Amino acid sequence: MTSVRVWGPGVGAVAVLVATGAWARWSSDTDPRLWSQVRPAIEARLVEQSRGAGYGESEPGLRARWFCRAEAVDLDERDGLVRAGVTTLCLEYGVRAGHLVECGGAELPQVLRLRREGDGDYVVVSQEAPPDGAGNAKWLTAHFGPITPVGLDTGVSSTPLESAARSHFGLPANSPVSEC
Repeated sequence: MTSVRVWGPGVGAVAVLVATGAWARWSSDTDPRLWSQVRPAIEARLVEQSRGAGYGESEPGLRARWFCRAEAVDLDERDGLVRAGVTTLCLEYGVRAGHLVECGGAELPQVLRLRREGDGDYVVVSQEAPPDGAGNAKWLTAHFGPITPVGLDTGVSSTPLESAARSHFGLPANSPVSEC
């Protein structure tokens, strides 16, 4: 089973959209050098797209900010373009009474295409995510290959995002995270 999860105030505890089957097929030959070059562009794009979409941003006192992480499922470079099949996790964090609060987030698979610019940096030139509902399983199969027994349920770890948020807000490394 594959799930696309979205959560936060107004969404309910956790809304889960479920597709039949599973899509993740981790490639053991993903080029770590290439991934380290394209990952910053992918994560910056995810953060930019998330801005303005969270509950925490509507509460100025929280000083909320989005933090996003992507993990490579597959990576291919051809004819000057990189195709990155990824799992993504974006979380919105803020601060209340000196404590880190998580205000919302989303986790889903995506396919991005990137091009190297003249300065050597990569830029995202296209981005696709699965549709909700009946077309979800078909999209996943078309973009990630035949359905496999390995699922997305392992997801992307929130630990690096929590650490980055604590650092951004100047909080101790062991400060707890609570809900918004």
